[in-house]
Amino acid sequence: MAVERVAVNPVTWSLDMGFNQGEAVSGPTRTLYISGQTAMSRDGRPQHDGDMEQQLALSVDNLEAVLSEADMSLANLVRLNVYTTDVDQLLPHYGVLAARLGAAGVAPTTTLLGVTRLAIPGQLVELEGTAVA
Repeated sequence: MAVERVAVNPVTWSLDMGFNQGEAVSGPTRTLYISGQTAMSRDGRPQHDGDMEQQLALSVDNLEAVLSEADMSLANLVRLNVYTTDVDQLLPHYGVLAARLGAAGVAPTTTLLGVTRLAIPGQLVELEGTAVA
């Protein structure tokens, strides 16, 4: 039996922003809980200081790398938490993330939070997720 995903949307405005209000997952599943991914190089150095768009793109790349290592892809993402030190600065670049999710054919439940700072100084955005396969 395959994993079945059913969008739960008592309202539809969120679909234009690329996320479902809820998602019911049933069937035999394997769950991957993904730690926050930021704009870090493969050897652990912060990248793109002060550049929200580039940091967001690299954070998505790093999220995809974790998914790939678990034989999953963005299409398996059911939950995404987005943390940023500047919501107003992130919103004009949110399309970077939405386009990647859209290309994967997925609209995971999403929460966007403004935070005082992230763990690594200079980091502006962090993506944390849950995926099922």
